[in-house]
Amino acid sequence: MYRYITGPAYTRREYMGGVPGIRVAQFVMGNRKGRFTHQVSLVVKEACQIRHTALEAARVTANKFIQKKVGGQNYKLQIRVYPHHVLRENKQATGAGADRVSQGMRKSFGKPVGTAARVRPGQEIITLEVNKGNVELAKIALRKAGMKIPSPWYIVIRENPSAAS
Repeated sequence: MYRYITGPAYTRREYMGGVPGIRVAQFVMGNRKGRFTHQVSLVVKEACQIRHTALEAARVTANKFIQKKVGGQNYKLQIRVYPHHVLRENKQATGAGADRVSQGMRKSFGKPVGTAARVRPGQEIITLEVNKGNVELAKIALRKAGMKIPSPWYIVIRENPSAAS
């Protein structure tokens, strides 16, 4: 329902009331200061909106798998998008007597129900930094995380430019 981008971004929270908080607990996990030789990234193929709950599910899945396999000090996982866009929903009353309560589509602007990150094709969503021996495990972790993302995706592997210096 919220996958496709329609209309302009709705981001000015100072004018809104009751926007739900972002579910993403952390944006960087693992060994933040470590230097790793390879970057493995999850990249989307289509422009879409990714809900904050989907980002959190992908983060938890990837982090749990990679931490169990390589240990907490042998990777760095980073969520590279932030859910700025506020999603709205025109809630309909259902049940007995709803015809007298609900106004249907009259003035249907909607109430805030969550947030989403708007992404463009080719944008990196999650990046895992690991050493050369753990690249295959990082690919598996990102494949599991990609199942939570509402867009087709692919995985990119490259040598880490910051580790060379």
